[in-house]
Amino acid sequence: MIVGEKLAREGFEIRSEFSAGVTMRRIRLFASQLLVLGVSVGLAGCAKTPAKTVETPPLPVSVSLPVEREVRDYADFTARTAAVDSVEVRAHVWGYLQKVNFKEGDMVKAGDLLFEIDPRPYEALLNQAKAKIQLDVAQLAYDEAEFLRNENLFNRQAVSKSDFDKARATRDIARANLEADKALVESRQLDLNYTKITAPVDGRTSRYVVTVGNLIQGGDQNGGTLLTTIVSVDPMYAYFDSDEATALRVRQLVRDGKSESPRAGGYPLFLGMPNEEGFPRAGTVSFVENQVNTKTGTLRLRGTFPNKDQLLLPGFFGRVRIPIGRAHKAILVSDRALTTDQGQKVLYVVGEDKKAVLRTVTVGSLHDGLREVVDGLKSGEQVAVSSLQQLRPGMTVDPKVVDMPRQRGQSTAK
Repeated sequence: MIVGEKLAREGFEIRSEFSAGVTMRRIRLFASQLLVLGVSVGLAGCAKTPAKTVETPPLPVSVSLPVEREVRDYADFTARTAAVDSVEVRAHVWGYLQKVNFKEGDMVKAGDLLFEIDPRPYEALLNQAKAKIQLDVAQLAYDEAEFLRNENLFNRQAVSKSDFDKARATRDIARANLEADKALVESRQLDLNYTKITAPVDGRTSRYVVTVGNLIQGGDQNGGTLLTTIVSVDPMYAYFDSDEATALRVRQLVRDGKSESPRAGGYPLFLGMPNEEGFPRAGTVSFVENQVNTKTGTLRLRGTFPNKDQLLLPGFFGRVRIPIGRAHKAILVSDRALTTDQGQKVLYVVGEDKKAVLRTVTVGSLHDGLREVVDGLKSGEQVAVSSLQQLRPGMTVDPKVVDMPRQRGQSTAK
């Protein structure tokens, strides 16, 4: 009895411990599930709600219509001016410089008296030669009379043939001496004339190389003493060198009948000095070299320009602009509308839908501050000229039409 009660009590305690263990495990599992659910709800509560889409306003952009007019292509080169006439005034005869009849730097006319050399030695030589003429005339008269007498006697067979031939030879020698002495008189007269040195051309004089009282050396194989120089001032030459590419382009245009030849005369040319804006001086091409310089690869040309204001002096550097081909219709835009993309020139065109379109173009020369667009742009299209850094293809813009901006400091070759 006692043993049975003991066994029953021990079994109850075992069942109680087992039930308690199961219950604790359930409680722990339930607590874990509650914790996971709480964390999930907390994370869900911390998530941001989607932001509302904000529409970007159209970008304000200035647009301009391309300028359309006739233009002429051209090429620019560096030039150096030179006088049409440049003369070194030198002495032809020896003698002492007696007088100078101009001021250094004066403008002179051809034929103006510049220097005078002591003429007395040459006057004496001239008088001597003239006296010899008189002697020759008298001698010729005598010899002519002797010849006539011998001729008459020879016809009557009163003198020999030898005496007659001798009289005729003497007469002929006298004639020759007279002609030689006449030539000598002319030579002495020239020497006397050379003692008065005149200006050979119109122009401006240089400084005196020698002054009064100095012995002047006459002309010989090395040339006479240099007295001064004279350079013409109106018109003025301008020499410049064209590169091979431009020379070939012009020759091809001439061959195709699209340009006049610079060699034909009257081909226009424009000149600008460093202190002048653009190319205000108009002239013509007056010379084209017959071969390309093999050392520099250039072709030498020369232009002639009026210089009535006498601003140009020989030796000045300047800029020349030579038109290439005939005038043609062109579409022109500002350089500020052009940008570069992977080595190509591009610009933005705004269509009727107010969207920016990136357009690749081919450009040409600059005309009156505007760049010619050879290909890629049509007449009447609106070109963006501002906010180019912010523009992107397909972007909606707010266009404002303005005049096409021009680059300053450029003139048109007409």
